[in-house]
Amino acid sequence: MKYEIKGGNFPIVICELEKGESLKTQSGGMAIMSPHVRMETNTDGGVLKGLGRALTGDALFLTHYIAEEDNQKVSFASAFPGKIIPMELDGTNTIIGAKNAFLVSEESVNFETVFRKKLGAGLFGGEGFILQKFTGKGLVFLEVDGEVLEYNLEPGEKMFIEAGHLAAMDETVDFDIERVKGAKNMLLSGEGLFLGTLTGPGRVWIQTMPLSIFIDNIMPYITTK
Repeated sequence: MKYEIKGGNFPIVICELEKGESLKTQSGGMAIMSPHVRMETNTDGGVLKGLGRALTGDALFLTHYIAEEDNQKVSFASAFPGKIIPMELDGTNTIIGAKNAFLVSEESVNFETVFRKKLGAGLFGGEGFILQKFTGKGLVFLEVDGEVLEYNLEPGEKMFIEAGHLAAMDETVDFDIERVKGAKNMLLSGEGLFLGTLTGPGRVWIQTMPLSIFIDNIMPYITTK
C-alpha cells in the first residue's frame, strides 16, 4: 500500500490500494473515496470483541474499505488540528496508543482496548487507564493532537508528563503515576496531584495539545443562553 500525508495542521492521509487490499477504521474519518472501493461494516472479530470496545467508549463496529480494482484511493482526515503519524508493525513489536488515537490501519493490524490497572490511587475511578494496543504486521495511522515530539528512552531513563500528553509508546515503556512532591506544588501549581511517569527502554510520542485539555481551557469563554 502506498500513502501520502497532506494538510499541515489539518492533516489527511491518502492511501492508494491495489485490488484486494483493504483498510479498517472506527473513527468515521473517511473523507474521499474512489468509486471501486467496497465498504463493509462489522464487529471485526465477533460480537464479544465489538462489545468489549463499546464498553470502553470505542466503536462497536469497524468499517472496512476493500479495493475492487487497482489504483484505488481512500483518504482519512484527522478530527482535530494536529498530526497523523504512521506506525510500522513488523509482527514482533507492539505499539500502545492513547485512547482515541486510532485513525485507520491495514487489515493485518490487530487493534484492542487495554487497561493499565497499575495507574492507581483511585485517580481513574478504579477502572484503570484506557489505552489502545496495536499488534500484527502492517501500517497503522494514529491521530495526534497538536504537534508531536518523539523521544527514545534508554533503559531506566524516566520522563514525567501530564498523562493527557501521551500519544503513543512502545510496549517496552513502563507507564505509571507518581504523586507530585511538596504541598505547595500539589495545591498551587495547577498541575494536579499526580504526574504520569514513563520509564525506558523504548520510544515515546508526546502530543502538545490534548483535546481534553484544550476543551478545559476554552470552557470558561463559552457562554450558554
